Amino acid sequence: MGLRFIFMLTRNDRTVGDAMEQLRTALALGVRHIGFKDIGLPLDKLKALDAAIKAGGATSYLEVVSLDRDSEIASAKAAVEIGIDILLGGTRVDDVLPIIAGTMIQYCPFPGTISGHPSVLEGSIDEIVASAETLAARDGVHGLDLLAYRSHENVPALIEAVCSAVSKPVYVAGSIDTPGRIAALKDAGAAGFTIGTAALDGNYPADGRDVPSQLKTIIRDVALLNRHISPFRKENLESAFGRFSDTWPPRLAASVNNLQIKLAKFEGEAGWHFNLGEDEVFFVHKGRLLMKFRDRDEVIGEGEFIVVPHGVERCPTALDQVCEVVLLEIGATSGSLQIGDGQRR
Repeated sequence: MGLRFIFMLTRNDRTVGDAMEQLRTALALGVRHIGFKDIGLPLDKLKALDAAIKAGGATSYLEVVSLDRDSEIASAKAAVEIGIDILLGGTRVDDVLPIIAGTMIQYCPFPGTISGHPSVLEGSIDEIVASAETLAARDGVHGLDLLAYRSHENVPALIEAVCSAVSKPVYVAGSIDTPGRIAALKDAGAAGFTIGTAALDGNYPADGRDVPSQLKTIIRDVALLNRHISPFRKENLESAFGRFSDTWPPRLAASVNNLQIKLAKFEGEAGWHFNLGEDEVFFVHKGRLLMKFRDRDEVIGEGEFIVVPHGVERCPTALDQVCEVVLLEIGATSGSLQIGDGQRR
C-alpha cells in the first residue's frame, strides 16, 4: 500500500465551519481519505459530513481532541453515533475500546504523552516507542496516530523508531506542511499522514494558496513518492513508423505487462506461418493488408484490425507498396513456425 494522504477538514484542531464546501472540493479532486475533529461543529453536521464522505467513495476519519477522560469518552461515543470508519487519536484506550467494541471502527490512538491545545507530543523517543509498543499490542488497536511533528525530538528518527517497533500502520499527524516532511515520513516507514491547517491556509508550497491548488500539489507530491506518476508520454504512430524503413523484423514500441506492442512494415507476401502458442492482433495504420487463410481472404484497411488465433495458418500480404501494421502479441519466447522450412521468426 502506498503512502496515504488524509485531508483533515480542520484548522488548529477544530473542524472548520465551511467543512462541507471544502469536502466537495476534495472529493472532486479525487481525495479518498478525509477526516475531521470532534469539536468545531455540532454532532448533526458531523454526521452529515461523514455521510457525504462515504457517498463520495472516501474513507472517513475522526480525530479525537480531548484533554480529560470524560471528553474522550464523549468523543468515542460520538464516533460510534456518527459511524466513522477510522478513529484517530486519544490516549485512554481502556475507556475507548469497550465503547467501540462490536463496531467496524478501526482505532488508532496517540502513543506518548499528549498535552495542550493544539496538541503537543511530549517524552523522549524511547518513551514514545515504549508507549507505541504497548498500544500496538492491544486487541482492538489497528494502528497508531503519531504526532511526530509536534515533538521536540528528532522527528525522522522518532517516526522510524516507532514504525520499526510496531507491525501495525503508523499515521503521522500535526504540522506537516512541506514536501520534505512528507518525504521524510515516507522514508521512515509511515503508512500515511494528515494535513489540515496547512492546506486550508494556503501554506503548502504550491502554485496557488487556494485549497484546490494546495490539494492538487499535495496529491501530486504523494503520487511521486508512491511512484504512481506515469513516465510515459503519448506516441504518434506517423512519427514512430517514420523512424525506420526496413520491412522486417517488427520494432518493439512498448510493453504492457507481458503484452508487446510492435510496429511492422509489410511489403509483398510474408509467407505462410502460424504462432505456436499465442494469439496475435494486426491493426493496420496505413495501407491495406490482405490476410490469407486456408478457407478465405480478409482485406484489412486503415483503422481496422483482425485477431489471428494461435495455430491458425495465415499469409499476410501488403496490397499497396508498404503496409504499416501495429502488432499486439504476448512477449513470450515462443514464435511462429514458417511452413515449409521449419524456421521460427
